[in-house]
Amino acid sequence: MSTSREVELPTYRVTIAAGALAHIGELVTGVARAHRYAIVTDSNVGPLYAAEVRRALGEQNASVFTIPAGEAHKTRDTWSRLTDELLSAGFGRDTTVVALGGGVVGDLAGFVAATFMRGVPYVQVPTSLLAMIDASVGGKTGVDTAAGKNLVGAFHQPAAVVADTTLLSTLPADHLRAGMAEALKHGVIADADYFESASRIASTRHALDPAANAMVELVARSVAIKADIVRRDERESGVRKTLNFGHTIGHAVELCSGYTLLHGDAVAIGMVHESELAERIGVAASGTAARVRESVRVAGLPDRRPQAMSIDDVIAATRGDKKARAGRAEYALPSRIGAMAAADRGWSLPVADDDVRQVLA
Repeated sequence: MSTSREVELPTYRVTIAAGALAHIGELVTGVARAHRYAIVTDSNVGPLYAAEVRRALGEQNASVFTIPAGEAHKTRDTWSRLTDELLSAGFGRDTTVVALGGGVVGDLAGFVAATFMRGVPYVQVPTSLLAMIDASVGGKTGVDTAAGKNLVGAFHQPAAVVADTTLLSTLPADHLRAGMAEALKHGVIADADYFESASRIASTRHALDPAANAMVELVARSVAIKADIVRRDERESGVRKTLNFGHTIGHAVELCSGYTLLHGDAVAIGMVHESELAERIGVAASGTAARVRESVRVAGLPDRRPQAMSIDDVIAATRGDKKARAGRAEYALPSRIGAMAAADRGWSLPVADDDVRQVLA
């Protein structure tokens, strides 16, 4: 492999490198040797990379299971179909699941692994920027319901994460742009210098070579930030809540769009509105929201709630979010770029609907 970075978590390693997929056989079998491998992918990614991964794991021992691409298919019905297909094909407890795809595939395949035979190992092989820097790390798995995103799921840590940045060369431009939202989020919550670096990279996103060292370093720093937080709070009882910045409103607008908004686009909208909310209730330094909005715009991401989307519908959706308590939405809010508020209050704050309505308006 060329430039390579590794990030250690308590029970697994994240490998980030241009060309990592060429070593996928040894990377998977080295941490999760199995009698059989179930490669879960989607209709976009499978035709590009599934055959290569299957050959690397041994065609006699590996099978490919393909789901339709898109958030709309991250459901209990798809989970049920996949588990039934595994059972019908004779897979047992000596199975390793390989999640080959973006965040939807990673969440869904991870949930299959968490529940199949009461839990089997899985390896994340993320193919989107958003999945590489965020969704594949941390052990959150799950599916969406009509009431909201990721409301049914489990914590199930992968045996390894293997991120090959060259795979981003086949990613549509809007998906690459959307992935930058999570990089900016990591900067806001933990590292002002990284925030500035990610903002600069986002401004040149169309010219950035996915195989370049800059992309490897971007992914590695985001993974390191998230890994440090997950290491301190695996089950989201404290500081891990800071990773939800932008996601309370973000998940709500994503749901209200019928999942026509990309997740990264929804998070960008959420970060801008939630930064405004932080200033409005007096927990963030003046100018924080303006800097977040500027970086989002430079990245080519949306920075406002779609005007056709009802404010009341968005607020109602925040109450159904998994972060809500006693019917009230809670928010992870910045105190400034690089630091989060409410350390003495569990890292999240309930906010009155009237304040949320004002920033959404």
